[in-house]
Amino acid sequence: SLRLVCLDLETGKTEWDKEIFQETKETAQRIHKKNSHASPTPISDGKVIYVHFGTHGTACLTLDGDVVWKTKELEYEMQHGNGGSPIIVDDKLVIICDGKGSNFIAALDRNTGKIVWKVDRNVEGRKKFSFGTPLLITVNGEKQIVAPGTDVISGHSPKDGKEIWHLNYEGYSVIPRPVFSHGLIFVTTSYDRPSLLAIRPDGKGDVTETHLAWSNKSQIPHTPSLLIVGDELYAISDKGIAQCFDAKTGELIWKERVGGNFSASPLYADGKIYFQSEEGETTIITPGKTYKEISRNHLKEPTLASYAVAGDTLLIRTKTQLYRIGK
Repeated sequence: SLRLVCLDLETGKTEWDKEIFQETKETAQRIHKKNSHASPTPISDGKVIYVHFGTHGTACLTLDGDVVWKTKELEYEMQHGNGGSPIIVDDKLVIICDGKGSNFIAALDRNTGKIVWKVDRNVEGRKKFSFGTPLLITVNGEKQIVAPGTDVISGHSPKDGKEIWHLNYEGYSVIPRPVFSHGLIFVTTSYDRPSLLAIRPDGKGDVTETHLAWSNKSQIPHTPSLLIVGDELYAISDKGIAQCFDAKTGELIWKERVGGNFSASPLYADGKIYFQSEEGETTIITPGKTYKEISRNHLKEPTLASYAVAGDTLLIRTKTQLYRIGK
Protein backbone atom coordinates (compact mmCIF):
# COMPACT_ATOMS: atom_id res chain seq x y z
CA SER A 1 0.00 0.00 0.00
CA LEU A 2 1.56 3.29 -1.15
CA ARG A 3 0.10 6.14 0.88
CA LEU A 4 0.37 9.80 1.80
CA VAL A 5 -0.17 10.65 5.47
CA CYS A 6 -0.91 14.11 6.89
CA LEU A 7 -0.13 14.83 10.55
CA ASP A 8 -1.05 17.82 12.69
CA LEU A 9 2.22 19.71 13.19
CA GLU A 10 1.40 20.74 16.76
CA THR A 11 0.14 17.42 18.12
CA GLY A 12 1.37 14.74 15.70
CA LYS A 13 -2.21 13.48 15.34
CA THR A 14 -3.08 11.90 11.99
CA GLU A 15 -5.32 14.27 10.02
CA TRP A 16 -5.76 11.95 7.04
CA ASP A 17 -4.18 8.84 5.56
CA LYS A 18 -4.75 8.27 1.84
CA GLU A 19 -3.92 5.14 -0.13
CA ILE A 20 -2.85 6.14 -3.65
CA PHE A 21 -1.49 2.95 -5.22
CA GLN A 22 -1.50 -0.74 -4.36
CA GLU A 23 1.24 -3.25 -5.10
CA THR A 24 1.57 -6.91 -4.19
CA LYS A 25 4.68 -8.95 -3.42
CA GLU A 26 4.53 -10.13 -7.02
CA THR A 27 4.21 -6.66 -8.61
CA ALA A 28 6.35 -4.53 -6.30
CA GLN A 29 9.92 -4.19 -7.49
CA ARG A 30 12.72 -5.24 -5.16
CA ILE A 31 14.29 -2.64 -2.90
CA HIS A 32 17.59 -2.21 -1.07
CA LYS A 33 17.63 -2.86 2.69
CA LYS A 34 18.19 0.88 3.26
CA ASN A 35 15.40 1.86 0.89
CA SER A 36 11.61 1.84 0.90
CA HIS A 37 8.98 2.28 -1.80
CA ALA A 38 8.30 5.73 -0.31
CA SER A 39 11.84 7.12 -0.18
CA PRO A 40 11.24 10.10 -2.52
CA THR A 41 10.22 13.31 -0.75
CA PRO A 42 6.78 14.82 -1.52
CA ILE A 43 6.73 18.41 -2.77
CA SER A 44 4.04 21.10 -2.54
CA ASP A 45 3.34 24.51 -4.03
CA GLY A 46 1.14 25.35 -1.04
CA LYS A 47 -2.03 24.43 -2.95
CA VAL A 48 -1.50 20.77 -3.87
CA ILE A 49 0.99 18.01 -3.00
CA TYR A 50 2.93 15.86 -5.46
CA VAL A 51 4.16 12.39 -4.53
CA HIS A 52 6.35 10.00 -6.49
CA PHE A 53 6.85 6.26 -5.94
CA GLY A 54 9.18 5.58 -8.85
CA THR A 55 7.73 3.29 -11.51
CA HIS A 56 4.89 2.43 -9.11
CA GLY A 57 3.28 5.80 -9.74
CA THR A 58 3.15 9.57 -9.39
CA ALA A 59 0.18 11.55 -8.05
CA CYS A 60 -1.19 14.97 -7.18
CA LEU A 61 -3.39 15.45 -4.10
CA THR A 62 -5.20 18.38 -2.51
CA LEU A 63 -4.22 19.56 0.96
CA ASP A 64 -7.25 17.63 2.22
CA GLY A 65 -6.00 14.36 0.74
CA ASP A 66 -8.20 14.12 -2.34
CA VAL A 67 -6.52 12.71 -5.45
CA VAL A 68 -6.46 15.22 -8.32
CA TRP A 69 -4.66 12.86 -10.71
CA LYS A 70 -2.41 9.84 -10.65
CA THR A 71 -0.36 8.13 -13.32
CA LYS A 72 1.90 5.15 -13.96
CA GLU A 73 3.15 6.36 -17.33
CA LEU A 74 6.77 6.64 -16.16
CA GLU A 75 7.62 2.97 -16.52
CA TYR A 76 11.15 1.68 -15.98
CA GLU A 77 12.81 -1.20 -14.17
CA MET A 78 14.25 0.11 -10.93
CA GLN A 79 17.36 -1.22 -9.19
CA HIS A 80 17.04 -1.29 -5.38
CA GLY A 81 13.85 0.80 -5.58
CA ASN A 82 13.54 4.52 -6.20
CA GLY A 83 15.26 7.38 -4.40
CA GLY A 84 15.02 10.46 -6.61
CA SER A 85 12.45 13.13 -5.72
CA PRO A 86 10.47 15.33 -8.14
CA ILE A 87 10.87 19.10 -8.42
CA ILE A 88 8.45 21.80 -9.54
CA VAL A 89 9.54 23.81 -12.58
CA ASP A 90 6.92 26.36 -13.64
CA ASP A 91 3.89 24.33 -14.81
CA LYS A 92 5.79 21.03 -14.83
CA LEU A 93 6.86 18.31 -12.44
CA VAL A 94 10.35 17.10 -13.40
CA ILE A 95 11.61 13.63 -12.49
CA ILE A 96 14.81 11.67 -13.23
CA CYS A 97 14.21 7.98 -13.99
CA ASP A 98 17.48 6.04 -14.08
CA GLY A 99 16.74 2.31 -14.01
CA LYS A 100 18.54 -0.92 -14.77
CA GLY A 101 17.95 -0.74 -18.51
CA SER A 102 16.32 2.58 -19.36
CA ASN A 103 17.41 6.07 -18.36
CA PHE A 104 15.41 9.22 -19.01
CA ILE A 105 14.30 12.58 -17.65
CA ALA A 106 10.60 13.42 -17.83
CA ALA A 107 8.36 16.41 -17.25
CA LEU A 108 4.71 15.94 -16.31
CA ASP A 109 2.00 18.56 -16.66
CA ARG A 110 1.30 19.62 -13.08
CA ASN A 111 -2.42 19.98 -13.75
CA THR A 112 -3.05 16.67 -15.53
CA GLY A 113 -0.10 14.33 -14.93
CA LYS A 114 0.38 13.88 -18.67
CA ILE A 115 3.92 13.64 -20.05
CA VAL A 116 4.96 16.99 -21.58
CA TRP A 117 8.43 15.84 -22.63
CA LYS A 118 10.71 12.89 -22.10
CA VAL A 119 14.44 12.86 -22.89
CA ASP A 120 16.44 9.65 -23.07
CA ARG A 121 19.87 9.49 -21.47
CA ASN A 122 22.48 7.51 -23.40
CA VAL A 123 24.12 5.55 -20.59
CA GLU A 124 26.44 2.80 -21.82
CA GLY A 125 27.90 1.46 -18.57
CA ARG A 126 27.18 -1.98 -17.16
CA LYS A 127 25.50 -0.44 -14.11
CA LYS A 128 23.08 2.18 -15.40
CA PHE A 129 20.95 2.86 -12.34
CA SER A 130 21.00 6.01 -10.19
CA PHE A 131 18.71 7.83 -7.76
CA GLY A 132 19.10 11.44 -8.82
CA THR A 133 17.01 14.46 -7.87
CA PRO A 134 17.13 17.35 -10.36
CA LEU A 135 18.04 20.92 -9.44
CA LEU A 136 16.63 24.11 -10.97
CA ILE A 137 19.16 26.91 -11.47
CA THR A 138 19.38 30.17 -13.43
CA VAL A 139 22.43 30.87 -15.61
CA ASN A 140 22.76 34.23 -17.39
CA GLY A 141 19.05 34.84 -16.90
CA GLU A 142 17.99 31.46 -18.33
CA LYS A 143 16.60 28.56 -16.31
CA GLN A 144 18.30 25.17 -16.43
CA ILE A 145 17.36 21.79 -15.02
CA VAL A 146 20.50 20.08 -13.75
CA ALA A 147 20.23 16.29 -13.84
CA PRO A 148 22.86 14.06 -12.18
CA GLY A 149 23.04 10.41 -13.17
CA THR A 150 25.23 7.45 -14.01
CA ASP A 151 28.44 8.57 -15.77
CA VAL A 152 27.08 12.03 -16.58
CA ILE A 153 25.57 15.26 -15.28
CA SER A 154 23.68 17.46 -17.72
CA GLY A 155 21.80 20.73 -18.02
CA HIS A 156 18.43 20.87 -19.79
CA SER A 157 15.91 23.42 -21.03
CA PRO A 158 12.73 23.39 -18.90
CA LYS A 159 10.66 24.08 -22.02
CA ASP A 160 11.36 20.88 -23.95
CA GLY A 161 14.07 19.00 -22.03
CA LYS A 162 16.67 19.65 -24.72
CA GLU A 163 20.19 19.13 -23.45
CA ILE A 164 22.25 22.31 -23.10
CA TRP A 165 25.49 20.79 -21.84
CA HIS A 166 26.86 17.62 -20.29
CA LEU A 167 29.94 16.58 -18.37
CA ASN A 168 31.08 12.96 -18.28
CA TYR A 169 32.56 11.19 -15.26
CA GLU A 170 32.86 7.68 -13.87
CA GLY A 171 30.15 6.88 -11.34
CA TYR A 172 26.86 5.06 -10.86
CA SER A 173 24.14 4.76 -8.21
CA VAL A 174 24.36 8.53 -7.88
CA ILE A 175 22.30 9.61 -4.88
CA PRO A 176 23.31 13.12 -3.65
CA ARG A 177 21.45 16.09 -5.04
CA PRO A 178 23.65 18.78 -6.63
CA VAL A 179 23.97 22.20 -5.00
CA PHE A 180 24.58 25.51 -6.77
CA SER A 181 26.46 28.54 -5.46
CA HIS A 182 29.18 31.00 -6.54
CA GLY A 183 28.39 30.20 -10.17
CA LEU A 184 29.32 26.54 -9.69
CA ILE A 185 27.40 23.26 -9.53
CA PHE A 186 28.73 20.88 -6.89
CA VAL A 187 28.01 17.18 -7.35
CA THR A 188 29.42 13.86 -6.17
CA THR A 189 29.71 10.84 -8.43
CA SER A 190 28.84 8.11 -5.86
CA TYR A 191 30.02 4.56 -6.63
CA ASP A 192 32.48 3.00 -6.77
CA ARG A 193 34.92 5.71 -5.69
CA PRO A 194 33.14 9.05 -5.45
CA SER A 195 34.60 12.33 -6.64
CA LEU A 196 33.46 15.82 -5.72
CA LEU A 197 33.17 17.98 -8.84
CA ALA A 198 32.73 21.75 -9.16
CA ILE A 199 31.31 22.59 -12.60
CA ARG A 200 30.66 25.85 -14.43
CA PRO A 201 27.18 25.51 -16.02
CA ASP A 202 27.57 28.15 -18.73
CA GLY A 203 28.86 25.88 -21.49
CA LYS A 204 27.33 24.19 -24.53
CA GLY A 205 27.58 20.57 -25.61
CA ASP A 206 30.28 18.35 -24.12
CA VAL A 207 32.04 20.43 -21.43
CA THR A 208 34.00 17.56 -19.84
CA GLU A 209 37.38 19.05 -20.75
CA THR A 210 36.50 22.72 -20.40
CA HIS A 211 34.15 23.47 -17.49
CA LEU A 212 35.42 21.47 -14.51
CA ALA A 213 36.59 24.16 -12.05
CA TRP A 214 38.04 21.77 -9.43
CA SER A 215 37.64 18.26 -8.05
CA ASN A 216 38.50 16.16 -5.00
CA LYS A 217 38.53 12.38 -4.44
CA SER A 218 39.38 12.14 -0.73
CA GLN A 219 36.64 10.67 1.51
CA ILE A 220 33.75 12.07 -0.52
CA PRO A 221 30.17 10.93 0.31
CA HIS A 222 28.36 8.26 -1.68
CA THR A 223 24.96 9.07 -0.16
CA PRO A 224 24.62 12.38 1.79
CA SER A 225 24.20 15.54 -0.27
CA LEU A 226 26.56 18.49 0.04
CA LEU A 227 25.87 21.72 1.93
CA ILE A 228 26.81 25.32 1.12
CA VAL A 229 26.99 27.95 3.87
CA GLY A 230 28.48 31.25 2.74
CA ASP A 231 31.80 30.67 1.02
CA GLU A 232 32.25 27.18 2.46
CA LEU A 233 31.18 23.79 1.11
CA TYR A 234 30.53 21.05 3.69
CA ALA A 235 30.45 17.28 3.19
CA ILE A 236 29.95 14.29 5.48
CA SER A 237 31.09 10.92 4.15
CA ASP A 238 29.15 7.70 4.62
CA LYS A 239 31.80 6.69 7.18
CA GLY A 240 31.51 9.87 9.26
CA ILE A 241 34.34 12.07 7.96
CA ALA A 242 33.26 15.74 7.86
CA GLN A 243 35.09 18.15 5.56
CA CYS A 244 34.95 21.86 4.84
CA PHE A 245 36.18 23.26 1.52
CA ASP A 246 36.55 26.71 0.05
CA ALA A 247 33.69 26.56 -2.45
CA LYS A 248 35.40 28.73 -5.05
CA THR A 249 38.83 27.07 -5.09
CA GLY A 250 38.32 23.59 -3.62
CA GLU A 251 40.96 24.19 -0.94
CA LEU A 252 40.45 21.91 2.07
CA ILE A 253 39.89 24.08 5.16
CA TRP A 254 39.40 21.33 7.76
CA LYS A 255 38.65 17.63 8.11
CA GLU A 256 37.28 15.89 11.24
CA ARG A 257 36.10 12.40 12.13
CA VAL A 258 32.56 12.84 13.47
CA GLY A 259 32.05 9.09 13.87
CA GLY A 260 29.19 6.81 12.91
CA ASN A 261 27.70 5.98 9.52
CA PHE A 262 25.74 8.47 7.44
CA SER A 263 22.92 8.43 4.88
CA ALA A 264 21.13 11.67 5.86
CA SER A 265 22.28 14.94 4.34
CA PRO A 266 23.65 17.73 6.56
CA LEU A 267 21.31 20.59 7.46
CA TYR A 268 21.97 24.28 8.06
CA ALA A 269 19.40 25.93 10.34
CA ASP A 270 19.40 28.60 13.05
CA GLY A 271 23.05 29.39 12.37
CA LYS A 272 24.19 25.82 12.99
CA ILE A 273 25.05 22.71 10.97
CA TYR A 274 23.46 19.38 11.92
CA PHE A 275 24.93 15.97 11.06
CA GLN A 276 22.55 13.02 11.65
CA SER A 277 24.11 9.55 11.80
CA GLU A 278 22.42 6.26 10.91
CA GLU A 279 22.78 5.26 14.56
CA GLY A 280 20.59 8.21 15.60
CA GLU A 281 23.24 10.59 16.93
CA THR A 282 23.11 14.28 16.01
CA THR A 283 26.32 16.29 15.95
CA ILE A 284 25.85 20.08 15.91
CA ILE A 285 28.67 22.39 14.82
CA THR A 286 29.21 26.07 14.13
CA PRO A 287 29.89 26.82 10.45
CA GLY A 288 33.23 28.41 9.70
CA LYS A 289 36.89 27.92 8.97
CA THR A 290 37.54 25.99 12.20
CA TYR A 291 35.71 22.88 13.39
CA LYS A 292 33.74 23.86 16.50
CA GLU A 293 31.39 21.26 17.96
CA ILE A 294 28.46 22.63 19.96
CA SER A 295 26.77 19.45 21.21
CA ARG A 296 25.72 15.88 20.53
CA ASN A 297 22.32 14.30 21.07
CA HIS A 298 21.33 10.66 20.67
CA LEU A 299 17.85 9.33 19.82
CA LYS A 300 19.14 5.74 20.06
CA GLU A 301 17.11 4.74 16.99
CA PRO A 302 18.25 3.99 13.43
CA THR A 303 17.89 7.12 11.30
CA LEU A 304 18.41 7.28 7.54
CA ALA A 305 16.15 10.21 6.57
CA SER A 306 17.36 13.79 6.42
CA TYR A 307 15.99 16.42 8.80
CA ALA A 308 13.15 18.75 7.91
CA VAL A 309 12.59 22.20 9.43
CA ALA A 310 9.21 23.58 10.51
CA GLY A 311 9.45 27.05 12.02
CA ASP A 312 11.90 26.84 14.92
CA THR A 313 11.59 23.06 15.25
CA LEU A 314 13.17 20.00 13.64
CA LEU A 315 11.27 17.02 12.25
CA ILE A 316 13.22 13.76 12.53
CA ARG A 317 12.04 10.48 11.03
CA THR A 318 13.62 7.38 12.53
CA LYS A 319 12.96 3.74 11.70
CA THR A 320 9.83 3.62 13.87
CA GLN A 321 8.99 7.19 14.94
CA LEU A 322 8.52 10.77 13.77
CA TYR A 323 9.81 13.37 16.23
CA ARG A 324 9.27 17.10 16.44
CA ILE A 325 12.12 18.68 18.41
CA GLY A 326 11.85 22.24 19.73
CA LYS A 327 13.66 24.48 22.15
